[in-house]
Amino acid sequence: MKQGLSLRVSQHLTLTPQLQQSIRLLQLSTLELDQEVEQMLGDNPFLDREDGEAPQEDFGLAQADAHVSVGDRISERASETESASERPDREPAGGDDEYGASSGDTDNDAGVNWEGDGSNALSPDDGEWGGDALPRGAGAPDDDALDASERTGMHESLYDTLHRQALALHLSDVDRAAVYFIIESLNEDGYLEESVDDLADGLRPTDVDQRDELIDRLMLALRLVQAMEPTGVGARDLSECMCLQLDALLQANPDDAIATVARDIVRHPIDLIARRDARKLSQLCGFSETTVRTGLACISRLEPKPGRRFVNVERNIVVPDVIVSRIEGNGANPRFRVRLNQEVMPKLRVNDVYANALRGGKSDSHQALQQRLQEARWFIKNIQQRFDTILRVSQAIVERQRSFFIHGELAMQPLVLREIADELGLHESTISRVTTAKYMATPFGTFELKYFFGSGLDTEAGGSASSTAVRALIKQFIAEENPKKPLSDNQISEMLKEQGIDCARRTVAKYREAMRIPTTTLRRAL
Repeated sequence: MKQGLSLRVSQHLTLTPQLQQSIRLLQLSTLELDQEVEQMLGDNPFLDREDGEAPQEDFGLAQADAHVSVGDRISERASETESASERPDREPAGGDDEYGASSGDTDNDAGVNWEGDGSNALSPDDGEWGGDALPRGAGAPDDDALDASERTGMHESLYDTLHRQALALHLSDVDRAAVYFIIESLNEDGYLEESVDDLADGLRPTDVDQRDELIDRLMLALRLVQAMEPTGVGARDLSECMCLQLDALLQANPDDAIATVARDIVRHPIDLIARRDARKLSQLCGFSETTVRTGLACISRLEPKPGRRFVNVERNIVVPDVIVSRIEGNGANPRFRVRLNQEVMPKLRVNDVYANALRGGKSDSHQALQQRLQEARWFIKNIQQRFDTILRVSQAIVERQRSFFIHGELAMQPLVLREIADELGLHESTISRVTTAKYMATPFGTFELKYFFGSGLDTEAGGSASSTAVRALIKQFIAEENPKKPLSDNQISEMLKEQGIDCARRTVAKYREAMRIPTTTLRRAL
């Protein structure tokens, strides 16, 4: 075979490290972004948080010697097209982004404004974001001065509550250690998932006598824990949890006939109680169906998870990335302001002292530091790009779902990711990353951006109705039904057809189960 040289011209796509970082930052949630920023601040000496007055190096994203944050740079884009003769609300300015799209002018008729700065900030009620009450007897500051995270930090956990109660018990050191061991073996719901025998074996007894002694001490400790508050803690299954709570009711009022009936019911298979099968339970217990239903009503008021109210609620706090507020009155054509939440936007800058010290350096060590400096610059630019893209997508969602922001979920329109992608000139995968784990605060509550997307069902008029609106309509039908004669899935399907929505019975059942609404039989029993 003859050897030779040849040239071949070809094209291929390569994701640069900067673009990979931009894509990764875009798909991070707010909490994950905070962790990423903290890690970058610890790894890169050229990256600093803005302290209010420190100068910032000019690296192409801001004016020289200007102290500009990510939010301020986005605000500058919006203010480029602001006119003194027009309304003070800002409109989006044009500009290409790394995703291959340009920010076009906003249609004034859409009635949607967007802002990146903190002007005209919305001040939602504290109750909208949740937060549990302070522990009883705690010398806490004024409630108005506490946000949700501070209240969460002051919340007493289930384990702290049980340990505090254990201190009041007069026990030997061995028995106290056994009680602590049982407490630490509980899960967050207050249940003991492992058997006492397994717990004893985990302590590795040396002989049978020592194992039996451990089991006896652990059983005693378990009974002591089950006598603590909240009632039902330390149960090994749901039936025992309900029995503990009913025993406490009977101890407080031995003549409580309803609690006595309920105590007898919970001894039978739990699946019958879940189905509220009063007829079968009546045959097993020997009570009339009316008496069984009264006992089931008592059981429904019990707490199936005693440790629920002690769970750390910090994980459930949702901080919106975008805030939508109504800026005009209750007219027929209201307008909305879409702006970023400044609280979730990191304020970063390049350390100008270190950056100036590197200028003019040509050694290999200087080149390595120059690379770290460039990484800091790209990180700030990519964060700016992330929030800019989130804002543009949110603005497009508000424009498409104006009816929702005026009338609520019953007016939700069908919307798919491709529609927003085509409108903004972005890829569909980019829209998917933007709408995942990003939240929008609206006049009707806080929702994930994905909530505003949904398929459509055909209507008699030739259009389509959003699946979200259909779910809301089903929920409304069930809320207004006669409790003694609840609507079947087939009846709901016929009612939707009367509204002009073609929805099969199986689709109604699927939506009902997704909303965790019981079946007709269970709703009648409830």
